[in-house]
Amino acid sequence: MPKQRNTKLEALLVEFGYTHQQLADEVNQTAQDVFGKPTQCTDRHVRRWIAGNVQWPWSRYLLPLQQIFGRSPEAMGFIPRNSSRVPAPPRRSAPVKEERPVRRREFIAAGLAAALGLDAIPSAGRLGTADVERIRAIVPALYNHDHALGGGALHTVAEQALRFVHYALNHCTYGSRVERALYAATGDLAASAGWFAYDAGLQEDATSLYSEALQAGMLAGDGMLQARVWSNLAMQARLLDRDQEALRIGRAAVETRQAKADPWLMSLLHCRQAVGHARVGERARAERSLARAESAYDRTNGEPAAWLSFLTPAELTGLAGATHQALGRYGQAQELTASALDMLEPRFERNRVYYTVQSAQALLDGGEVEQAVAEAGRATAIGERVQSERVQGKLDGLRQQMRRHAHVPAAADFLEQTRRTGA
Repeated sequence: MPKQRNTKLEALLVEFGYTHQQLADEVNQTAQDVFGKPTQCTDRHVRRWIAGNVQWPWSRYLLPLQQIFGRSPEAMGFIPRNSSRVPAPPRRSAPVKEERPVRRREFIAAGLAAALGLDAIPSAGRLGTADVERIRAIVPALYNHDHALGGGALHTVAEQALRFVHYALNHCTYGSRVERALYAATGDLAASAGWFAYDAGLQEDATSLYSEALQAGMLAGDGMLQARVWSNLAMQARLLDRDQEALRIGRAAVETRQAKADPWLMSLLHCRQAVGHARVGERARAERSLARAESAYDRTNGEPAAWLSFLTPAELTGLAGATHQALGRYGQAQELTASALDMLEPRFERNRVYYTVQSAQALLDGGEVEQAVAEAGRATAIGERVQSERVQGKLDGLRQQMRRHAHVPAAADFLEQTRRTGA
């Protein structure tokens, strides 16, 4: 069979922001976790995979690649032979201390800063549509890592990118048509940087970036961008325990023409409104919002915008669980959250931590202390792999509530263990 270029793997490198050497380094680091020792992957291996010279890599490379991209070998463009199979990772005789998450965050953040191609954004001269597209491509590249790493690893990279774009806006020339597109792309980047700052616990930075995004959205005449920012501002208000303000902002977003025209956005907005209504005890309105969210999601088709790529059936189910949790229906909340975790794709690592904590919380509130402790233990273990102050705060709150059950041996053991490890 003649060799065929692996365009799927090539696209994944672009999507995740890897150079050939960076992916080889990441394969070696991931292999340390999978096999207990690194492989000897080089950029030459990566080039051969992409060129189609190697259609099915050795398992010592294939398993790390699955971990990195969260996809099956076939989805990465590899072609199995009749005897090809992916073996299970080898079992280890003793647990290995987890030091890799911080290294991985630093590695990817540093790699992204280089791979985003910020130096290619002109600092003088005239900007055209190709420059706008280059700026637009920054946001999807960042969001691919946000789902796994959390905003704590990305907000500085996003703000660095925004500085490059600001410089171009203020030192280059461009026509009116390009100007509108530039403001839309800049607002998209500012809104994304605001989300990463929000997730990292930097609420003042998030507010400032959201304000910039709103202004850019108005200058660009981009109603969708403005509706997106209103949605994020509602989430931030809820995080700060300003529930009525969050509901008012969310209601304004739902009423926008852009939200009514985009079922992806409308579904998300109604889900978040459902949680908000539940938090203030409005049961009927919460249930009505959940029904509207499902109805809107049924009308979706194609692919959503990059920032909405997390909106899957698992996310809708998890938010329904959060709604029932806020209404005090702990059994139903736990069932829905468990279902969401079952459906959640591997690439959504931060959301896995978030919903594992939610599951533990529902079990604890429902009086199932020992089961809650088991879920909390799982959340703590996988929580080390993401950098999200928002998720960490949720886990800290669960641990504080666990103190009320310190008379239960399992809870006492969990509290002591997390105290010793600083988790």
